[in-house]
Amino acid sequence: MHDIKWIRENGEAFDRALVNLGKEPLSAELIAIDERRRAQLTRLQETQARQNAASKDIGKAKAQKDEVTAQRLMAEVADLKAIIQAGEAEERVIAAELETLLAGIPNIPFDEVPVGKDEHDNVEIRKVGTPRDFDYTPKQHFELGEALGLMDFETAARISGARFVILKGALARLERALGQFMIDVHTQEHGYTEINPPFLVNAASAYGTGQLPKFEEDLFKTNDFYLIPTAEVPLTNMVREQILDEATLPMRVTALTPSFRSEAGSAGRDTRGMIRVHQFIKTELVTITTPETSESEHQHMVRSAESILERLGLPYRTIILCTGDMGFGSRKTYDIEVWLPGQNAYREISSCSNCGDFQARRMNARYRPKDAKGTQFLHTLNGSGVAVGRALVAVLENYQEADGSVTIPEALRPYMGGLTRIGG
Repeated sequence: MHDIKWIRENGEAFDRALVNLGKEPLSAELIAIDERRRAQLTRLQETQARQNAASKDIGKAKAQKDEVTAQRLMAEVADLKAIIQAGEAEERVIAAELETLLAGIPNIPFDEVPVGKDEHDNVEIRKVGTPRDFDYTPKQHFELGEALGLMDFETAARISGARFVILKGALARLERALGQFMIDVHTQEHGYTEINPPFLVNAASAYGTGQLPKFEEDLFKTNDFYLIPTAEVPLTNMVREQILDEATLPMRVTALTPSFRSEAGSAGRDTRGMIRVHQFIKTELVTITTPETSESEHQHMVRSAESILERLGLPYRTIILCTGDMGFGSRKTYDIEVWLPGQNAYREISSCSNCGDFQARRMNARYRPKDAKGTQFLHTLNGSGVAVGRALVAVLENYQEADGSVTIPEALRPYMGGLTRIGG
């Protein structure tokens, strides 16, 4: 959510940022609506002042036994009361119109974010690890999994529909091992506290992190609740409508949860395999902090996610997204892409975003600075640390052998009961 006061004072900068995002300038429209609201508030204040004055004059008239004047004033007060009630209703309509518009406007990028139209304008920051040189054509993960008899899309489709998968035996255990490994690394080495949050959230929570109202079609809804598309939603909303002490910041939390996405608009993309499914497991990282430390916390989050891939021996690259490829709530995003030899391509496995105070304004989440009066909005950050399903895909493809077996990365062997190979 944007601050209309900031927009009034920085209209040109706001419009320039929207243009860089590929959007139309909106400051004039927003300011015009806000001027209507403020004018209505002024009229209400003036009418209220007249009502208060007339109410006092009624007492004076009665004290002087001037019933004619008293009755006239009482009639005026009644009329003014009706005018105020109607005026307040009109002000609420105008305020709702403004809030609806503001709620649908994406966050604006930091100045250092590269300007661009789409993913082709993203900028590579670093590339780590050398892709393995195969002496045969490497297979994709679903070919390996199905040949091992441990990855079943057909039965999953019969049970639930397209974009679901059943993992069996060693692959089911490998997915569980990956999640446990990630949680252990983040809690024991990177300072995150493990949380086991609800997987269903209310509309207020989905609004707070920006999924509602703009992206409702991407969510699965059941009765009055939404299945979480990512643990970012419940983790970030832990501070909704709260005021934290600065001494408790930064607050770093992590969770290993299922995530549910309708994949609206992805028809025809990644229709085979586990890259884009309706249900998947992900390790989420969320940081709540002050404006002064949000950039350093962003770098810490990115390095935390990268360390998982390094420990697993998976080649990856880190890119900074351009303005045209950023998510709705982000001011700056780094994507980490893991190398998949079966696709001969780097594919996203983590996206780490600094949202500034955008989500905090929607949630009314604040902190109390230790050396200042009043409260300020928090900064929120979120990222995958990393997507477990895609990590499973990467392990299968990078550690595959010519006979169709898969070597277990050393970092995961303690979680696999010492198992070193699947199949073969």
